Amino acid sequence: MADYFEEQKQKYTLQLREIIKSLPPFSDEFFRGIALTTSVKTRLGYAYDLRIFFNYILEYMEEFENKTMNDLTISDLDTIQSEDIDKFMEYLSYYTKQDPKNVTVELEFQNDEHGKARKLASIRSLYKFFYKKKKIKANPASIVDIPKIHEKAIIRLDVDEVAELLDEIESGENLTKRQQKFHEKLKIRDLALVTLLLGTGMRVSECVGINIDDIDFKQNGVKITRKGGNQVILYFGDEVREALLNYIDERNKGLAKTKDETALFLSNRGTRINVRSVQNLVKKYSQIITKVKNITPHKLRSTYGTNLYQETGDIYLVADVLGHADVNTTKKHYAAIEESRRRSAAKKIKLR
Repeated sequence: MADYFEEQKQKYTLQLREIIKSLPPFSDEFFRGIALTTSVKTRLGYAYDLRIFFNYILEYMEEFENKTMNDLTISDLDTIQSEDIDKFMEYLSYYTKQDPKNVTVELEFQNDEHGKARKLASIRSLYKFFYKKKKIKANPASIVDIPKIHEKAIIRLDVDEVAELLDEIESGENLTKRQQKFHEKLKIRDLALVTLLLGTGMRVSECVGINIDDIDFKQNGVKITRKGGNQVILYFGDEVREALLNYIDERNKGLAKTKDETALFLSNRGTRINVRSVQNLVKKYSQIITKVKNITPHKLRSTYGTNLYQETGDIYLVADVLGHADVNTTKKHYAAIEESRRRSAAKKIKLR
């Protein structure tokens, strides 16, 4: 499993280096400075966001109309005021850019409050870094209001829908004829993969990184690597165990492209399955059982979290198993269930 995550880290590192080349020269100091306190994936996200920001100020701020990206210096950050960042936040609501692959095509972009908040966080991080080093006089990004995040209701599968989803994966009877051609070969894998997601609440990125040696059937546990790089063991029940054993038996019959392939879950080409493929297979089956819910691997995670909380009432256990660093994140997601529990408490107390 470590090999897979090391490969991902190397891929993101190369991507980050390429994007830094398209940013102002002083950006390199910023990314080197935060390397020890952030993951490479976080820095990659910052780089994408800052590229959009700097392209905006070059295009829309008069002070920079005769400058290119390479001309920008740290002192130029002092020219940018909080009002300019506010205007950028409004710009993010909707903007167009020329398609680099086809100059006749205009690409449209939109950001909701989540997208805007992430980009503001990137700008704040840049200003905070250089302000702390006393290389700029002020930190205007710190006084720009973070967009109000409207909490969305948790979308999850009901108990009946979970059963229908697993039944559909087993039978495939409602798939299209084209989908059914691949179904017979991959249904045991698909069933094991979705059962594991539903039975442990792990992230899809954690799931695809599992190696076959990370499964311990004596303890009914699976070793995974969390977002921050920490390794933990998640435990699973008998239904997950049975689905995994059936799949591993099938996998060992020749699904792997090479004998030294270590990945647990394989694509139809016999190599490690990727996140996008898992997203597609979850979408394929879930669309059959529900037309109104957009079910993704993350929604399967929400389904697990909801079920665990309803069974135990222990928000700290849910936070621990889901790998939330802050229990407040968990509380925020399961506030509706918490409200329901409080309401039910009123009915349990009898005064007469």
